Amino acid sequence: MSLSARATLSRPEFRRLGLMAVLGFSSGLPWALSGPTLRLWMASEHVALGVIGLTANIGLAYLLKFLWAPFFDEVKPFFFGRRRGWLITVQVALALSIAALAVSDPARDVWLTLGLGALVALCSASQDIIIDAWRIESFSSRLQGIALAGEVWGYRVAMMVSFSGATVLSNYLGWHGAVGLIAGLALIGPVGAFFASEPHVAREAAGATVRARFRQAVVEPFAEFWGRRGALVILAFVLLYRLGGALGDPMLSPFYLTLGFDRTAIAIANGPVVLMCGLAGTAVGAILVARIGVGRALLTTSLLQALALCLYPLLGLYPNTPHILAGIAAVEAFVGAVSDTAFLSYLSGLCVSEHTATQYALFSSLAPMALHTVAGASGFIVEQTGYVPFFEICAAAALPGVLLLLLILRWYPPAERPVEAP
Repeated sequence: MSLSARATLSRPEFRRLGLMAVLGFSSGLPWALSGPTLRLWMASEHVALGVIGLTANIGLAYLLKFLWAPFFDEVKPFFFGRRRGWLITVQVALALSIAALAVSDPARDVWLTLGLGALVALCSASQDIIIDAWRIESFSSRLQGIALAGEVWGYRVAMMVSFSGATVLSNYLGWHGAVGLIAGLALIGPVGAFFASEPHVAREAAGATVRARFRQAVVEPFAEFWGRRGALVILAFVLLYRLGGALGDPMLSPFYLTLGFDRTAIAIANGPVVLMCGLAGTAVGAILVARIGVGRALLTTSLLQALALCLYPLLGLYPNTPHILAGIAAVEAFVGAVSDTAFLSYLSGLCVSEHTATQYALFSSLAPMALHTVAGASGFIVEQTGYVPFFEICAAAALPGVLLLLLILRWYPPAERPVEAP
């Protein structure tokens, strides 16, 4: 933050920025519990790889959250206001669902564990809807970027806690105790929401019918996008951009264990160094977009992302070598953060001002679709091919997205938006 920007911030704005980091922490905490942490727990209990791969599908809530997002806009709870009331309610439900997951046993009833993981993802996705709405409505346009940065910092710290922290603690407390502590940490969310201020937004549409609201909120954003040149190509790119990484992600934890790494080594490799690399990658990605434009930045980071996937077959040639694991995890975290910054900038540029919130929710829901659909077959593919050929397939799966991007840059280049002066 520049000195001039800092000087113009009021005390309430500083307070809301701090709360944004707390809410970002609450948003990032449950993500690993229905993903990598849960997979590592299941792998430690010798659950079949095919079943572990199915954990990719329990995160479908993150893809489909736009379906019930209008509920949180139209229905007002009985206490604390529209945003705070629903946020506290959902966050309490999230903490309870994590606690239920903690007492489950994947070795005895893996389907119950998977179901509770899906419930955690559902509550988490609902929380994200409300946090995004609170951020947009609570900060002026000049502070949206700073607020988003605060959320990302809190989110990444929470991800490290719920994966690396829980993994280390599992060695001493067992998985039930480690996940139970995460359930306790999840109560930070409703405490932060209690001290947040309710945004004052006039959204009542006097005389508007349900049909008219539905058309404006759902039909018009879709119709506007499909009316553009190259809409189908752009949609295919959004869906395929993360295909390679999404396909490989569910098998990383089982792959590490197969190579002889213990849980402590995995936690250390994905700990503070990965966090710092991710934060640095976010900053580098923002600079790259600002310097060379979103289109060229996206092409550069797409190629880097494909090359980073080639590191995992290399890891297979050096089993039980902690420093190589740590180096690969750090590089992947940095490249992933740079790539995500460019990609999210591109998605933001696809939105028109009349439908910014709705279209961004739709695009951001479509982007991880590969992770929660075709990635569910990853375990079955490994069983047929082995790990090293599988990760070679993942690297090749990143190429269609690069080819589509070249087509987009040639025929449907993204419009560069000027930055408003503060």
